[in-house]
Amino acid sequence: MNITNLLNKVVNEEYYEVSEDNPDPLLIAQQKKDEYISLACALFAYGNVKAIVKFLKSIDFDILEENEDEINQYFKNHYYRFQTKDDVKQFFITLKRLKNYSLEEIFLKGYKKDNFVIDGIDSIIETMNNLNDYDSKGYRFLIGNRYKGKTKGTSPYKRWNMYLRWMVRDEGIDFGIWKNVKKSDLIIPLDTHTFNVSHKLGLLSRKTYDLESAIELTNNLKNLDPLDPVKYDFAIYRLGQNENL
Repeated sequence: MNITNLLNKVVNEEYYEVSEDNPDPLLIAQQKKDEYISLACALFAYGNVKAIVKFLKSIDFDILEENEDEINQYFKNHYYRFQTKDDVKQFFITLKRLKNYSLEEIFLKGYKKDNFVIDGIDSIIETMNNLNDYDSKGYRFLIGNRYKGKTKGTSPYKRWNMYLRWMVRDEGIDFGIWKNVKKSDLIIPLDTHTFNVSHKLGLLSRKTYDLESAIELTNNLKNLDPLDPVKYDFAIYRLGQNENL
């Protein structure tokens, strides 16, 4: 079976399901279908998936409707891996301030220049930095660094690209609530697992785990579906779980 048929078979077999038995931060994001809450779910999505979901379930996201003093009090005991309780608290204060704007509109300011989604991500990160001057190693890891105009050697923005997949695609597990971004412009959320599996499948030749590799993989997937290459994200992940690959 060739790669195209293999990937399409996995997609068609509905390996896209997430559930309580097969947890994913998308579970929480799907329940809310809110661009701000989904951003929190995506950016905290690193590490053990059960730990991620447990952390996200511990948060009453209605707190974002309260004032900053209430947010300060609420998050005094929350922490997650590299994020201290201050990092978590400040992130949600930033998110509260972001609610005065449309995340999609902020994204579009950067994206519309060249239809390059990384410019849109950079626009949101810039706005977050301007809304809150708090900084620490854990906080910076969570939000990420601004794009410096080069793809080689740059982080693949995995969690941000996953967020965009949720926001833009409206099929399978994704719930697209943004209507002004093309699916064909999305970049695959490249993690180390997908990176390794894509090498085995012959979909990726670049040896460095960076944004350039994410773009190369996405371009190769466009040969299979030029309008929606990122639909193969979960298919590649699931194939990697197959010990006979």
